[in-house]
Amino acid sequence: MRIGFVTATYLPSRNGVATSSALFARGLRDLGHEVRIFAPIHPAQQPEEGVYRLPSMSWGAPPDYPLLLWPSRPVVARQPLFDLDIIHTMHPFLSGQLAALWSRRIAAYRKRPVPLVFTAHTQYEQYLHYARVPRRAGTSLMRAHVAAFARQADRVLVPGRAMAQMLALYGYAGEVTTLPNPVDLEVFAAATGKGIRAEYGIPDTAPLVLSLGRLAPEKNLETLLLAFEAARTLRPELRLLVVGDGPSRAALSARAGEGVIFAGGVPYARVPEILAASDVFLTASESEVLPMSMIEALASGAPLVAAHSPAALDLIQDGVNGLLSTADPAALAAALLEALRPGRLPLLRQHARASALSYDVRARSADLLGIYQALLGKER
Repeated sequence: MRIGFVTATYLPSRNGVATSSALFARGLRDLGHEVRIFAPIHPAQQPEEGVYRLPSMSWGAPPDYPLLLWPSRPVVARQPLFDLDIIHTMHPFLSGQLAALWSRRIAAYRKRPVPLVFTAHTQYEQYLHYARVPRRAGTSLMRAHVAAFARQADRVLVPGRAMAQMLALYGYAGEVTTLPNPVDLEVFAAATGKGIRAEYGIPDTAPLVLSLGRLAPEKNLETLLLAFEAARTLRPELRLLVVGDGPSRAALSARAGEGVIFAGGVPYARVPEILAASDVFLTASESEVLPMSMIEALASGAPLVAAHSPAALDLIQDGVNGLLSTADPAALAAALLEALRPGRLPLLRQHARASALSYDVRARSADLLGIYQALLGKER
């Protein structure tokens, strides 16, 4: 089977959609299928077999997230498109529109259907503050657009139950299939975390709390810092390692108290070792759907302490592999201290690893392949 991924973000960008796309591509290739990835040009990209870069713009965009531009006819003519069997997009906006157009054109050329698969990854209205439109109007337009795009797709996938509920809220009444994001469990099981604490000046005996992800307003990081500060009044030996970059970094660094270390963005290859060195993964975000970082934390044996969010409700068995809390600094601090309690932490870590087993990239890729095969069989 020849599969085309059309995505608005791909490696070396550091985000869940880019990482999960790369893992699914690898898993499908391991199963004997060809995957071609069509993604924006990235200033730090390296040549990679099977990845085809489309024009992008970095001006006005986050440095790690160049914006895809609509490709011209000569650019499209150079892409290896017209023997694809299926097209899969991770976005309902420009790259999704491009994927839908290509699926129709390839189908006309091959004189048979070329199914379009759409994975809805994001609670899109949580990101409207990046758009310069009034929030009410922006919400209405965005919901209508996402629902209309989903209706164009032959199959709609979501990484968790909350996304299915979101699509229903947006007005999409069609079938939705849940397919969680994948994790390479072998990489995280092999990580030891050796040298990470020394690198950041963290004592071996200090409980290490990790925050991993984009530093942006929708992540509710002010609440996370307040919760950590509250927990540290009772356990001053605690350390918080904040890994990631984004528009909020300068402001957060300026107001962070003692015990907080900002590591900045790191190469993805270092993430397993950083997680292995951590005791607990902490998040106050209420907008997460099913981020790779939270699944990776479980795979590393770092239990989740999280504010209620769609991802937290999907991933956390409260009191088993993590603890749930309201997005209130005092409540989140109490949950963090409870998770770090010496009599509680070892069992939470054990159950965290066990709960990650169902996200193994091989199993998830086989499930995705089954979805493709069912669609192609139905169309034929």
